[in-house]
Amino acid sequence: MSRRLAWLAVCLALSAVGSFIKLPTFVGSIALDSAPALVAAAILGPRAGAAVAGIGHLISAWLGGWPIGPFHWLIALEMAALGALFALLYQRGWKIGSAAIFIIGNACFAPLPLAASFGWSFVLAVIPPLSIAALINVLIAMAVIPSVERVAGKARGKVPHA
Repeated sequence: MSRRLAWLAVCLALSAVGSFIKLPTFVGSIALDSAPALVAAAILGPRAGAAVAGIGHLISAWLGGWPIGPFHWLIALEMAALGALFALLYQRGWKIGSAAIFIIGNACFAPLPLAASFGWSFVLAVIPPLSIAALINVLIAMAVIPSVERVAGKARGKVPHA
């Protein structure tokens, strides 16, 4: 249990660090905070992936000055759901599928509820930067996950979620 907690703490800390790496967009909360959440999801499972993704977004939103106000709580829930979904698909062996679903969900479906308050112009304008951010986060995570799986496997004789 303490190893899992240590892995979770490291992923959450790295997500907080990634929150400081913002993409230059008109929305100040788009950052590289999701890559550690995807690593946590793949290694530790859906609950850890959801926790790191949701908290990571809240940290990123706070550092960005809460540009869309309380809607960040909704986005944090969406990110948590996407982190959990990524874990479920990844752990079933659908590695490329989990990455594609995360990118599509993050870039295309997550902003849809914002149309009611901010309009379709906002949603359409935010899709390109979200797509780029999601792609970068997924590429980082997919590059790191195999190494983390090996290290975690050596530490316990198996991967923590197995």
